[in-house]
Amino acid sequence: MAKLCVIYNMAAKYRAPIFQLMDMEMDIDWYFGEPIGDIKGLEPETLKNATIIKRKTWKGLTWQKGVLKHLRSQEYDKYLMLGEPFTLSTWAFMLLKKIIAPNKKIYLWSHGWYGREGFVKKWIKRIYFGLADGNFLYGNYAREVAIQQGNNPDKFWVIHNSLDYDRHVQLRETIKPSDIYKKHFGNNNPVLIFIGRLTKVKKLNQIFEAVYLLKNKGKTYNIVLVGDGEERGRLEKEAANMQIPVWFYGSCYDEIKNSELIYNADLCVSPGNVGLTAIHTMTFGTPVLTHSNFMNQMPEFEAIREEKTGLYFKEDSIEDIAEKIIYWFNRPKYSRESVRRNCYKEIDDFWTPQFQLDVLKKHLEI
Repeated sequence: MAKLCVIYNMAAKYRAPIFQLMDMEMDIDWYFGEPIGDIKGLEPETLKNATIIKRKTWKGLTWQKGVLKHLRSQEYDKYLMLGEPFTLSTWAFMLLKKIIAPNKKIYLWSHGWYGREGFVKKWIKRIYFGLADGNFLYGNYAREVAIQQGNNPDKFWVIHNSLDYDRHVQLRETIKPSDIYKKHFGNNNPVLIFIGRLTKVKKLNQIFEAVYLLKNKGKTYNIVLVGDGEERGRLEKEAANMQIPVWFYGSCYDEIKNSELIYNADLCVSPGNVGLTAIHTMTFGTPVLTHSNFMNQMPEFEAIREEKTGLYFKEDSIEDIAEKIIYWFNRPKYSRESVRRNCYKEIDDFWTPQFQLDVLKKHLEI
């Protein structure tokens, strides 16, 4: 059987668990670009046969050097590539395949559609993803948008996303309730958590404004921010001016400590696009509150099942954030433990490396 050739602009470090599982179950040659920006990259030695390739960039467009030669290789009959329309070498690869290797298969792994694409971008994406033999998308929403825009549903499959699931489950099985927040805040008020980079796009000031609004109504909540970033200084000043209880925990790469912080919090609030924060917090049993404008979300929002693993609020509405926080804690028959079990089940069923591997094997026919 021929090898699978995987070509990516870069391999983010968080994808190590799924890539390593693929490496164990399939015969793969990996070709990655170097890390981009402040995104941590996967070390090549993490995988059996990984090669770093160079790339050129120009005004947002990318060309990966030397990838076209792999199309002629007799070692490969299937290719799995990052589905990024701004990578010109991938366009060339798919077009050339039609001419010199029509019996080979190319698959793309991508966010796909957001639903906010303009006329030109819609048609670019339709042509681009149509050139592939199949597309793995992170969410059902992206697949539905693709189908609505006239794409063949048989060529789009939902693969979701994942973190270090096996490690997290080991921690989940040993973690216990602690008084970490009572010790820090000196009270038993509900704890709202956010874990991730403190950046402008996350709109974390909206958590402060909502809690300040609730404070003026006589309802007090504690806030903990686990992470660091360019917004920290501004957020610290806002918290001080509003006189609301905020613990700026800072960056934490110790998952034992992260699991304790998440498990003992009551609700994760993510006013901007929620992304992998939803998967991280729900893995340790904490539900998520984020906005309902899915065109401005990342695909992981789909893990939030209303009333079960979290809630949605109207985007950029401080009043609605405040109302949803109150509603969450005052629902009839609210049980923190039942919510925790709901979160575990959602992650265990759909957001694991094994789920992703099963989808890949089914459609790659490996």
